[in-house]
Amino acid sequence: MAQLRAPADEQRQQEALDGVVAGGGNESNKKARAGLCGVLRERKVVDLARGKRRLVEVPYTATLAHTANALLAARVSAVAVAAPPGHWIGAGGSMILESDPATGVVRKHYIGMVNMLDILAHIAEASDEAEADDEAVDLARRMAVPVSSVIGHSLEGLTLWTLHPNTSVLDCMETFSKGVHRALVPLESSADNVVAVELVESAPGYRMLTQMDVVRFLRAHGAELKGLLSRTVRELGAVNEAVFAVASGTRVIDAIKAMRAASLAAVPVVDATVDTTEALQDGVGKKAVETFSATDLRDCPVARLQPWLGISVTEFKRKVTEYRASNRPVVPGADATDTGVPVDDADTPAAAAIATDEEQNEQQPLVTCSPESTLGEAIEAAATRHVHRLWAVDDEGLLRGVVSLTDVIRAVREAALGEDRELHSIVSS
Repeated sequence: MAQLRAPADEQRQQEALDGVVAGGGNESNKKARAGLCGVLRERKVVDLARGKRRLVEVPYTATLAHTANALLAARVSAVAVAAPPGHWIGAGGSMILESDPATGVVRKHYIGMVNMLDILAHIAEASDEAEADDEAVDLARRMAVPVSSVIGHSLEGLTLWTLHPNTSVLDCMETFSKGVHRALVPLESSADNVVAVELVESAPGYRMLTQMDVVRFLRAHGAELKGLLSRTVRELGAVNEAVFAVASGTRVIDAIKAMRAASLAAVPVVDATVDTTEALQDGVGKKAVETFSATDLRDCPVARLQPWLGISVTEFKRKVTEYRASNRPVVPGADATDTGVPVDDADTPAAAAIATDEEQNEQQPLVTCSPESTLGEAIEAAATRHVHRLWAVDDEGLLRGVVSLTDVIRAVREAALGEDRELHSIVSS
């Protein structure tokens, strides 16, 4: 993604990755303490967040159809849901507020985060109800409900997290290593100088920090990672050997329902016979041909989703690819449906570059690694191909596991803490 940014934005993002804050003085540029753990403690999440575009959001009154269109237009995986202050309890009891920078008066309350899995869960529930009544799914009616009604349908949406700008990258990695994929970071905070995950915050503006931002930070600081990058993902325990898959002939609606039940954002599509009783099957030892993910559903136009629910996942991916190819360019941030997406900020050369890069990556072949691939190779593949998981395959191309960004971040954090303990034991002995 970085290679396609406009020059000014590319320089700003590179400064953030290098831990250089404009105007920060000697304190911002001081040499990190010895060891990887010291580097990760010195760098703050605000350094990673400054170079990002303004938060993409939708109002709580937006319909699911509008929200799906906003996800597609802005090329993002999740959007914040904003409501008037004082009328809502945020997801997980959070109080994440945006205030006027001049007066400090609270303008809006972020009540939750909605991603495509939340929408898929809603569709899956509709399918269950329709099957019970022996009726067809009325998708238009289901997609007309307000987005506020589906907050928390997926596991991640149950809580809205924010990170204090002074939180270290190491502490941020603790949160992301537990499966949290994204958190809000205020560029200026009115909260006490805490350095951990918070559920209460009021600030004039936020940025979204994701697992991918942390992985790109690690990639940019390869020199500090030293020998860690040369160790294999298997050695570091970053390969999850439990892999659920769907057969290429599985119907889209059946795959959606199974993914919703298992809280999966993506599954490998394998060359296997369709199981008529269970959509998900053990993927280990089977040949993976492609990935079916929430992103595929996001890229499907709402008007086409209804007739495409009953086709196979392979046919669905082909149709989505054809539609995407015949309907370019999609203007990033376009707000033709009154969704609240910030057109003035999202419709920038940098945002367009990001969108173009993501579109290219989504159409690339299956992204895999070997259990014996090095951590450096895994990080490089994930960052350059903009994927959130690598399917681990053997020499014959058969599935042996999956390496997710959660696994990568956890492995790096545990290695850094282990190195730190060794350094302390040497010093104290």
